Amino acid sequence: MADTTAVLGAPAERLEGRDKVTGTARYAAEHPMPGRAHAWPVIATVARGSVRAVDTAAALGLPGVLAVLTHDNAPRLAEPDDPTLAVLQDDRVPHHGWFVALAVGETLEAARAGAAAVRVDYAPEDHDVTLTESHPDAYTPEEANGGFPAHHELGDPEAAFAAAAVRVDADYHVPPLHNHPMEPHAATARWDHGRLVVHDSSQGATTVRTVLAQLFALPEDHVTVVSEHVGGGFGSKGTPRPHVVLAAMAARETGRPVTVALPRRFLPGVVGHRAPTLHRVRLGATADGTLTSVIHEVTTHSSRIKEFVEQAAVPARVMYGTPHLRSTHRVVRLDVPSPSWMRAPGEAPGMYALESAMDELAVALGTDPVELRVANDPDDEPGSGRPFSSRHLVECLREGARRFGWAERDPRPRSRTAGPLLIGSGVAAATYPVMISPSTAAAHALPDGTYVVRINATDIGTGARTVLAQVAADTLGVPLDRVRAEVGNSDLPSAPLAGGSSGTGSWGWAVHEACARLRERLAAHQGPLPDGGLDASADTTGSADAEVPYARHAFGAHFAEVTVDTVTGEVRVPRLLGVFAAGRILNARTARSQFIGGMTMGLGMALTEGSTLDPASGDFVESDLASYHVPAHADVPAVEAHWIDEDDPHLNPMGSKGIGEIGIVGTAAALGNAVHHATGVRLRELPLTPDRVLAALAGGH
Repeated sequence: MADTTAVLGAPAERLEGRDKVTGTARYAAEHPMPGRAHAWPVIATVARGSVRAVDTAAALGLPGVLAVLTHDNAPRLAEPDDPTLAVLQDDRVPHHGWFVALAVGETLEAARAGAAAVRVDYAPEDHDVTLTESHPDAYTPEEANGGFPAHHELGDPEAAFAAAAVRVDADYHVPPLHNHPMEPHAATARWDHGRLVVHDSSQGATTVRTVLAQLFALPEDHVTVVSEHVGGGFGSKGTPRPHVVLAAMAARETGRPVTVALPRRFLPGVVGHRAPTLHRVRLGATADGTLTSVIHEVTTHSSRIKEFVEQAAVPARVMYGTPHLRSTHRVVRLDVPSPSWMRAPGEAPGMYALESAMDELAVALGTDPVELRVANDPDDEPGSGRPFSSRHLVECLREGARRFGWAERDPRPRSRTAGPLLIGSGVAAATYPVMISPSTAAAHALPDGTYVVRINATDIGTGARTVLAQVAADTLGVPLDRVRAEVGNSDLPSAPLAGGSSGTGSWGWAVHEACARLRERLAAHQGPLPDGGLDASADTTGSADAEVPYARHAFGAHFAEVTVDTVTGEVRVPRLLGVFAAGRILNARTARSQFIGGMTMGLGMALTEGSTLDPASGDFVESDLASYHVPAHADVPAVEAHWIDEDDPHLNPMGSKGIGEIGIVGTAAALGNAVHHATGVRLRELPLTPDRVLAALAGGH
């Protein structure tokens, strides 16, 4: 038998890499079909109100325009569980950017011209899109995103804070942020004798199939959703979005295949965003740095039509030992687009605030910030009292400090300069929960000695199909080049979406079980395989979702070096280093890519990315990549990602944790802490743009 000991964990190249770089891989809008039409949405230009009338005459008179759908003539849908999908069903306008019409044309250009010719008359109403901590409509919900209780309290945190020898009481602000995947949201839909077939840019084709079947009153086996190649999502494609509903509606109305590819400037209003979060963090400690009270209070916004509460105070329940803890959320329902998931929802903004406050506490104590975190590392999860299945945060901090050269750091602010540049370094911790869901998978052995694993997983650019093939090869005991993985089609065995860093842990478990059963069948089989081969399947319901007595999380540590230009206010990042404890690493190449990608996204969160809701129009001002600035190569000269070997038997058969999101968690805080070390001034609102840096330098605070 071939030696396969290095299959799992090896830096295998992506199996679909050549297809992507040669253009063979087809994305949702790239499926040419006979008679295919294109559609272009019309968005609302008022922040709240209703549609009085829609004049489509000019649009329908243009050459190549096939139809214009409005709330007056669009197909009727069953009421969705997600109200953001109830498009063109009534005259209401809940926020700027809501879809109010859809022009369908022979070509993309005709559809766009048709949409521009549609005239909409509105009955506007008073609106409010401004989030404040003192907003009179703020309330504490029952739950935050992820099913976490919105409020959690241990002991008497107020009294303990008041009695603490050393205290930090600080406010931090994170603005609205946008996912902006490389591939905008797109879908191509066609109806075939009562069956609906959709190519969708989605993180979960199984869910899209279920939702479309419900909306159009179809049996689920009459709907096929294909998401074989997806050009990024970062959470914004985690649930069905309105574009796929519009494509199916237009295809039904015209009797032709229809592609809807959303213009990038439409995305902030219709596919979710990271809601702004206003944080107040209070830390109380003894003179030797032992935490006695942790209070993290968050205020955020949601839309009028859907409650989504960013769980940004939840990390305080995980990170540091304290007998007195309060972690709570308030939300204000405003006339804004519905927020949703964005890479590491909750943890990314929450850990920015908490880890910034920990740095402020270290400064107040005169303690090294690495040692402060080490001293408060708990044995059990503070919020629940459950033991950690594994927690190697201290090892990450120690290894990161060694690799970064932290011991040579002069802790005094403004201690390093180079002409007009102030040089500083900072550190922050990271955490992200381990989430695993039931999945199904099938494995097939063919007479030619090759194998196929089938599962409706989604590869959103993470290398998922490659890692799943590695899991299969490892379990079967065969070389990787004899295994093919089929993913991204709802006709395959059902699987949960790619989100919450749960994909590989969930899908890999089912693939491992299916392949283990197939290996048993092969061992018992005598003679050559039949023409159809042998197969086996697995369903991890009851095992992957079983209750466990452990708190399961990945951890990490970020170290950053920055230069701050005292003339321009520009912050540059010569070095960014992360060390992670995320269980067994299943593919060294794709894992490093995921870690570095997350860290780069965290750099953008810290320095360049931010959005503004215009109080007059209710629109996001920064609605495209010309105004919403993501990092370019010149912004990211040196990013290092490392990990420690972590053996955790309480996860899944592979011993893996999710890695797609922990890279972003803590990065912004490490950079903000480094800016403080460089300048001696503390900025508490992201992003740290030159104007804010210059104002802080001028004010000295």
